[in-house]
This record gives sequence, C-alpha cells and structure tokens, in this order.
Amino acid sequence: MLQTPHHPPQAAVVPPPRTSAREQDGPWHAEAVCRRDEAGLFFAPSKEPTAARLSREEAAKRVCARCPVLVECREHALLQPEPYGVWGGLTAAERRVVLARRRRRDAELQKAARPAISGVAAAG
Repeated sequence: MLQTPHHPPQAAVVPPPRTSAREQDGPWHAEAVCRRDEAGLFFAPSKEPTAARLSREEAAKRVCARCPVLVECREHALLQPEPYGVWGGLTAAERRVVLARRRRRDAELQKAARPAISGVAAAG
C-alpha cells in the first residue's frame, strides 16, 4: 500500500494589515512641521488681544499649509475634539463649524435614508 507523506496542518496565512509608509515609521505627529516651531504660535496665551490672536493664527496656518501631515492632524483635532489651538490649519472656532456641518450632513443623510428603507419594508 502506498503511503502519502504526513503533512502537519498549516495555519492559514493571514496577510498583515496594510499600512502606509508613514504609519510604519511612527505616529503622524512625528512628521508634523509644527514640532520644529514654537508651541506658542499654535496656542493662545491668556488675555491675548484680538489683533495679536488673528496674526498669530495666520502665522500658524502658514506653517500648517506646508505640513505633510495636515490632513491627519486636522482629523485628529476633529475626532478628539481638540478644544484649543490651531490644528491642521483650523482654529478651534473653525473646527466647531466643520463639526456642526458634519453633524448636519450626517443627520440629512440619515433622514434621506429612512424613507428609502421604510419604502423597501412596505414593498416586501
């Protein structure tokens, strides 16, 4: 009788999760341009006059504009949410506006999806 060689059971090979080169090198903030600048540029001192605040925020936004991780930084600040400072080229007030728009958009999408779902249920 011909015997086949015994092969031990093999575990399924699962490919590693796909990550970008940036993620493999470390967290996004390691590449942030602002790490080389003064933190005071991105966060307001107490009782800062309006003109000084606007000037400082514009300078911070110029730093953000040349940053390779601007999008990651902005999304971090929106998801946390970060209540202070310039993050991803947006001030705290600008981030509040973006978040309010996202909430409105999400509510509108949910509202629009409800009639379609209930129409399918009624037809079924």
